[in-house]
Amino acid sequence: MKIGICGTGKMGSAMAERLMEEGQSVTVWNRTEARAEPLRALGAGWSVSPAALASECDLVIVMLIDDAALEVAYGGEAGLLSGDLSGTLVVDMSTVRPDTAVGFAGRVRAAGGAFLECPVGGTVAPARTGKLLGMAGGEAADFERAREVLDRLCRRVEHVGGVGAGAAMKLAINLPLIVYWEALGEAMSLCEEAGIDRALAGDILCDSSGAITPAKARVPAILEVIGGAERPAPNFALAASAKDLRLAGEVAAAAGFDLPVAQAAHACLEAAIAAGWGDTDFPMQAAWRVSRRGGS
Repeated sequence: MKIGICGTGKMGSAMAERLMEEGQSVTVWNRTEARAEPLRALGAGWSVSPAALASECDLVIVMLIDDAALEVAYGGEAGLLSGDLSGTLVVDMSTVRPDTAVGFAGRVRAAGGAFLECPVGGTVAPARTGKLLGMAGGEAADFERAREVLDRLCRRVEHVGGVGAGAAMKLAINLPLIVYWEALGEAMSLCEEAGIDRALAGDILCDSSGAITPAKARVPAILEVIGGAERPAPNFALAASAKDLRLAGEVAAAAGFDLPVAQAAHACLEAAIAAGWGDTDFPMQAAWRVSRRGGS
C-alpha cells in the first residue's frame, strides 16, 4: 500500500517516520516544502500538491492543526478535492469539531473517495513508537481497509461510530487532560503558599489518587520551570490545547448544554497565552498558574 502524509508538522512527521521504519512506502506533502526535507532525506517521496499526493497513494493521512489549514489542503488550488479521488481512502487524523469531519467526509465522497476520521490521543513520542490511541469514525469497511496502517501507529484503535464520533471522542479525552494541568497548578500553588518543599509536594501529588498517568513524567519539568528554568519546546502547544477546549465548548453550546469546568479552564489557558505562554508545552499551564502567585 502506498501511503501519503498530508501535513508534516511534528505529528505528521513522527507518523511518517514510524511508517517508514515499519517498511511502508510513504510520500509526503506540506505547504512549506522545507519542513518536509528531513523526511525526504530519510527516503520519503514528495508530492507537489495534495491532489498529486492523492493520485499517487492508496491511503492519504491528513494531520493538520486547524480548520483553516484543512481547507487549504482539501479545497485549495490543487487540493485533495480538486481531482478524482476514486480508489483513494482519506484518513483524517486532525482534531476538529464533529460537524467539520462530517463536512469533509461528504466532500471527499462527492469527489469519488472514501473517508475515515481517526484523531489520536498522544503526542510525538507515542507517534514515533506506535503507541497512539486511535478513535475512528466512518464506515466499517473503510475502517478495516485502514486498519493495517492504523495498527502500526496505535497501541489501540477503536471504531467508535460514524463520521463525527471520532472527533467527539477525541475532544472528550482531551478535556479532562487539559483541565488537569490547570488544576495541578492550583494545587501546587497551595503547597507553595504553605512552604512545602517543592519536589516533595510534586512527588506526593504524583502519587495521589488524583494524579493522571502522564503526571510523573511531566511534573519534574514543571517544577524546573517554576524554579526558573527555560520553558520547554512543545510537543503539543498550550495554544493548541486551548483550541481543543474551545472546540469542545462550541460542540456543547450547539447541542444546548454547558461545560462549566472546561469553560473556566479555557479562560485560564487564554490568560496564559496572553502572558506569552502559548508556544510552550501544554502541561506548563501548571507552571504558569504557580507563577501567578509569585512562585519562583
